[in-house]
Amino acid sequence: MTITFITGANKGLGRETARRLIECGHTVLVGARDRERGEEAAAALGARYVPIDVTDDASVAAAAADVAAHEGRLDVLINNAGVHGAVGDPGDLTAADALAVLDVNVIGVIRTTTAFLPLLRRSADPVVVNVSSGMGSLALTHDPARPESHVVAPLYTASKAALTMLTTQYAKGLRGIRVNAADPGYTATDLNGHSGPQTVTEGTDAIVALATEKPGAGTGRFVSREGEIAWS
Repeated sequence: MTITFITGANKGLGRETARRLIECGHTVLVGARDRERGEEAAAALGARYVPIDVTDDASVAAAAADVAAHEGRLDVLINNAGVHGAVGDPGDLTAADALAVLDVNVIGVIRTTTAFLPLLRRSADPVVVNVSSGMGSLALTHDPARPESHVVAPLYTASKAALTMLTTQYAKGLRGIRVNAADPGYTATDLNGHSGPQTVTEGTDAIVALATEKPGAGTGRFVSREGEIAWS
């Protein structure tokens, strides 16, 4: 049985990923900061709720300890929790604004991955999936035919560019662990006021594909629902 932990899994892409992976036979652990919402999602999905706030060292350590005590190992870690930050004119941005976004979207991934590495190393086929975005791609955000080029979201885009590069470095440095990034595409979620043209099911295609690959699949890749994409 594949044991999968998903951060930010009480709604949106995280919750739909949990639902689909349970259908695939995974034992899913719903990670969420809000206990009420996390417990509700876990109960509705047939999963187990694990409290986690990816911006808090103690909370992340407690979540890893919880999984160690109950499951004993982890096969798939999906770093999905994310925030959007300010949209529009970057002239009013503050350091505090930047720290708030980076603390979730980048540093939170580092906190969580580091804390769960001992559990992943107990797996016969450990996998990390980082939910990034084409919004962090220079190529896509400069292509007028792409929706990514029509949005000014300085902190979100910067954080996702950093996360994709972090993924490649983890892939090079973490021997024996597949680490890949997923681009969900423009999906209707709370993050964008449900303005995206894709459903959450379509938005989770790449995440689910990476989480269910067979042993020996590649590492250090950036994948959308259309397939592997070059990142620049």
